[in-house]
Amino acid sequence: MCFVCFLCLYLSHKLQIEEIYDLIPSELNAKNKRFILKELNEKARFSKYEDSFLWLRDAGVAIPAYNVEEPRVPLLLNKQRNLFKLFLNDVGLLAAMYGGNIQARLLSPNPNINFGSVFENLVAQELYAHGFSEAQQHSLYYFNSKKQGELDFVVEYAGNMLPIEVKSGKDYERHNALSNVMENEEYAVPMAYVFCQENVQTKGRVIYYPIYMITFFEQTQAEEKVYKFDLTGL
Repeated sequence: MCFVCFLCLYLSHKLQIEEIYDLIPSELNAKNKRFILKELNEKARFSKYEDSFLWLRDAGVAIPAYNVEEPRVPLLLNKQRNLFKLFLNDVGLLAAMYGGNIQARLLSPNPNINFGSVFENLVAQELYAHGFSEAQQHSLYYFNSKKQGELDFVVEYAGNMLPIEVKSGKDYERHNALSNVMENEEYAVPMAYVFCQENVQTKGRVIYYPIYMITFFEQTQAEEKVYKFDLTGL
């Protein structure tokens, strides 16, 4: 789309785009992080707002993660385009929108503080930056089932479906939905990642990583690397 068309689309949908953008922080902080159209308008229909959502995505402002009916590859075949989470493409902006000096509180040594929405947005932003985007045909997805629970993210990785959970609290080993999916032989999940505030460890087929290591996550599985940090200057 040319710049003029892009600008015209914004001007014609300006109010809707701003309404969606302003609602993202509260939607991410809700128990069900899925974007609820009724929060915009009780009679809202996806067809009416779809162009506004697409504008936010194409402008690089928002990152959608679509629901899949089943966590199976290819995930695209199970995509539900009208059920999605919507993240900001800048976790710093999200923290600023929350206010309340949240940046300082995030750096607090208190492990009991729960900022799940910020952590989850950070992971979405990093995955997007590393190639998991619709533009590269590797969209972000999540899975939600009444029987099995909700997985924060599911992506296609090394030819398999990879579940990714994000935990900001100290109960990072408690992940019922992930356990349910891992135990389902029909899904044949070889491994799963949990990003949390603890050190690297492996328990069964679940690998736990400290949240900052999402920075090293690549779209395709690369050779195993050992990262050494030089802290002598501190």
